[in-house]
Amino acid sequence: MKGLDLAKLQAYLDSPPLSATMFAGGRSNLTYAVTDGTNRWVLRRPPLGHVLPTAHDMAREHRVLSALSQAGFPVPAPVVLCSDISVIGAPFYLMEHVDGKIYRDAADLAKIDLRAVTFTLVDTLADLHALEPEKIGLGDFGKPEGFNARQVRRWKQQLDASRSRELTGIEELHARLAAEIPAGGPGTVVHGDFRLDNVLIGPSGEVNAVLDWEMSTLGDPLSDLALMLVYAGRPLLFKDGKPFAPIDLPGHPSLDEMAARYAERSGRDVGDLHWYVGFAAFKLAVILEGVHYRYTKGQTVGAGFDTVGAMVPELIEQGHRALEGH
Repeated sequence: MKGLDLAKLQAYLDSPPLSATMFAGGRSNLTYAVTDGTNRWVLRRPPLGHVLPTAHDMAREHRVLSALSQAGFPVPAPVVLCSDISVIGAPFYLMEHVDGKIYRDAADLAKIDLRAVTFTLVDTLADLHALEPEKIGLGDFGKPEGFNARQVRRWKQQLDASRSRELTGIEELHARLAAEIPAGGPGTVVHGDFRLDNVLIGPSGEVNAVLDWEMSTLGDPLSDLALMLVYAGRPLLFKDGKPFAPIDLPGHPSLDEMAARYAERSGRDVGDLHWYVGFAAFKLAVILEGVHYRYTKGQTVGAGFDTVGAMVPELIEQGHRALEGH
C-alpha cells in the first residue's frame, strides 16, 4: 500500500497480521484505517513529498489530540506516536477508531437534518474556542500575539514554495491583506481547517469527533470561523461526481445565520469579518494550489485531485470581494 509498509508496522507494534485501507477525500496528511482483526485504529502520516513541516508535524498533532481528549472535547484519543522514519518511511501516530460518518456527498447530506447538523458544527467550534489553553496543557502550543500577521507571512511563504503557474491577483490579494491586519483578541486553540467534512457525525446528528488537527495552534478564533464560512460557501464537496457548495443544499443555514449562532454561543463580536473572510479565501487558495502542485508532480494519492487547481482563481476573486465589503 502506497505510503504504508504494513509488514514493518506489524513488526513495530508486535501485533497480529494487519490490514489497512486508505481514507478517501484527504488532501494533505495521509490517513489509513488499520486493524489486526480485533482492534481498530487510524494511522496518520505526512503526505508524500510534503513541503510544510509545521502542518505535517506528527508529534504536534499527537499532542493536541492528547490534550483535547483529556479535556473532554470530541477528538480521537491518540494511542502511539512513532518518530522513527525507518518503520514506514515517515513519522506517524495511531489514534483510536471513532464511529461516525464523514459527509462529503450530497446524497448523504439529503438524508440528515442539515440545518441542525450545521448548527451543531458551529457550536462545536465555539466550544473549542471556549477552552482555556493553559488549563488543558496547551499554554505554549502557539503565540497568539501577532498571530494574524504571522499567518499572512506564512501562507505567502507556502505559496512561494509550491508555485507552479501564474495566478492572477494573488500577489495583490496578499498585499491588501498585509496592509490592514487586525490585532485580534485573546488567543484560543484554533483548528486551522474546520469544516463539515473534517468531523465524524453520529446517528443523531451529534459530532463524535473533530479530525485533521495538522494546522492547529493558538491564535485568533475568528480565523477559524471565517474559514468555516468560506468552506460552507465553496463547491468543495461532491454531487453526482461534480463539486457543490454545502450552502446550496436544502436546509443549510445561511452564512449570516452561522455567524450569528457562533456569536451567541461564544459571546464574541462577529460584526466585521471582511478581513478574516478575505484571508480565509487566500489561505484556502494557497492550500489548494499546494495540492495542485503535488498533483502535477505525481505526489498525491487517491482520486479527485485533477479538479483542485481550477478552484484557486475563484478563491482569489472571493478574497478581493471580501476585502471590498462583499
